[in-house]
Amino acid sequence: MLDAQSRLVDFPSLEGRVYLNSAAESIPPQAVHEAAKKYWQHKSMGMDGRVSHNAEMEVCRESAARMLEKKVSEISFCSCSSEAYNLLGSALALGASDEVVVSDLDFPAGATPWLTATARPEVKLWENREGELELEDLESLLSERTQLVQVSLVSFLNGYRLPWVPFRDLVRRLAPNAILSVDITQAFGRVELDCLDADCIISSTHKWILGSHGGCVVAIPEAKAERLTTHAGGWFHIDNPFGVGRFEQANVKKGVASFSVGMPNYPAIYALRAGMDYIQSVGVAEIARHADPLVQQVHEGLADMGIKPMAPFAPDCRSGIVAFMHEKVDAANEALRKDDVHVMHHAGRIRIAVHGYNQQEDVDRLLAVLRAVLV
Repeated sequence: MLDAQSRLVDFPSLEGRVYLNSAAESIPPQAVHEAAKKYWQHKSMGMDGRVSHNAEMEVCRESAARMLEKKVSEISFCSCSSEAYNLLGSALALGASDEVVVSDLDFPAGATPWLTATARPEVKLWENREGELELEDLESLLSERTQLVQVSLVSFLNGYRLPWVPFRDLVRRLAPNAILSVDITQAFGRVELDCLDADCIISSTHKWILGSHGGCVVAIPEAKAERLTTHAGGWFHIDNPFGVGRFEQANVKKGVASFSVGMPNYPAIYALRAGMDYIQSVGVAEIARHADPLVQQVHEGLADMGIKPMAPFAPDCRSGIVAFMHEKVDAANEALRKDDVHVMHHAGRIRIAVHGYNQQEDVDRLLAVLRAVLV
């Protein structure tokens, strides 16, 4: 993954093109392709394949537990981060007297469930300043009424990475009743995680972790299990789905197990297991050591063109994303596509995402095209 030779072996679809869009869709390694084939082999066995499906899910749970430094019993899976956040809303069952804090750098999945609730809590917005979230702006938003503080470790919008420890300490001090929930979708598999003491950790599976669509990892420590048990219907998360009295009472499993409400998306679980195992075989720290200098080079290259990224470069709090806005972004994106350089282009913004399979020549090619159009 980290050099040109291994990249061609593990990611053959990258030959001849520059792919800098892993924050939207990652390129899965060959191991994930093989895992998908393995799923279909087991599915072709009919009901007998369920034994293999469930065994794969438990191995996937163990792999996620290693990466997130959790007990196996503190890991569960659902279909996407949107489902996970709606289930979190079900568990918290907040009302008009409660307060929720979200940031304007968060993805909609983590910010909107509280806006659509039947008994809507008071939602307070932590607004960024020049692409950064300042702790002094958060202080006035926190109180004993705060029941949830929801953030992204790395922002999908601009790549800003939250300095976790001072943020966590402030929330714990000023909002002692708050659940601290963090979306790690734009960090999982790419940066070393320092937020593993959060009360709820959620990540989609089709981005940096190299899995497929239709999956989501949820981690909740046992200490928060009672409070974070959903009130959703279903069957997979219920102790007595087919037992006597099942139509009189549903006995929901506690904590994170309550987030797996229906039939698991086994294809996504096979892919996720393979993606996580691949990432662990390389090492997240090694990926960061390889890719972070390339991210820095993007920042420096943009600065040389007089372009200010949407979030500043932070040596002690790095991510894999650089984003910028420019009046010529449409022309820049058109030129990049013609040169087979793939980035995210949306609403006047270009977002560049650097993963472990990216190389020096990728960044050189990106900056050369941008320089020809924007300077």
